[in-house]
Amino acid sequence: MKSLLSDLAVLWRMRSLLRVLTRRELAARFAGSAGGIVWAWVQPILTIACYFIVFDLVFAMRLGEHAPAERVGTFLIVGMVGWMAFAEMTQRAMHSLVDVGGLLQKNPLPPVLFPTRSVLTSALVYIPLFLLLALAYWPQHHGSSALLALPVLVGLQVLLAWMLGFLLAMLMAALRDVAQIVAFAFSIGVFAAPILFPLTMFPERWRWLLWLNPMTPFVLGYQHILLGGQWPPASIWAAVAAGLLLAAWLLDTVLRRSRDQLVDWL
Repeated sequence: MKSLLSDLAVLWRMRSLLRVLTRRELAARFAGSAGGIVWAWVQPILTIACYFIVFDLVFAMRLGEHAPAERVGTFLIVGMVGWMAFAEMTQRAMHSLVDVGGLLQKNPLPPVLFPTRSVLTSALVYIPLFLLLALAYWPQHHGSSALLALPVLVGLQVLLAWMLGFLLAMLMAALRDVAQIVAFAFSIGVFAAPILFPLTMFPERWRWLLWLNPMTPFVLGYQHILLGGQWPPASIWAAVAAGLLLAAWLLDTVLRRSRDQLVDWL
């Protein structure tokens, strides 16, 4: 893990520059827009509203008695917000190195700054939505102390998105086809996690397939906290830790083997 730890040390030493870069990217995303950052919230909020209207009000669909929530829309929204945040952070980080390839060829800046900047910028956009979600589901969990686990889980999700985004950014620098592959993976990944359906509705002998999706333990954790007012069980935390360790090992391996060629690929 020496390569990964080295990059983390670089981020700490250059945290002031990272703060400036993050602020500038946040401003650049909405430059010239009268609505500013509000536009970043419009798409996920409208998506959530559509799910609620279609599934809960129009069709009045209900889940089985063993599901975490009775209403389909109420259940679906909890996992969908986390999924949208994960997809946004990971995919923006994936494109970050290619987007600044010319800059990195002219200036000896640490590449780790740019995926980190992209992830932090997207996190700043989505964190208010998680706060809104916690307030909206207050009647479900009655202000349970399990809410204390929500910021921890969100923070770990940001960490996972950073590691996977940085990993994919280096792979995309070497092979541009990675962008299309990842876009396809995200389009079907939402169906390979218990977001649109409860875990109990999936055939038991095939449930292990859902655990191949790194977002599965996070989605289940959000459901425990926001729908049940319960602390996620140890098995979910163990799955989160396993996913983080695997991502860290893969990132460290790619960092070690590609550091010298990365700028040339760009």
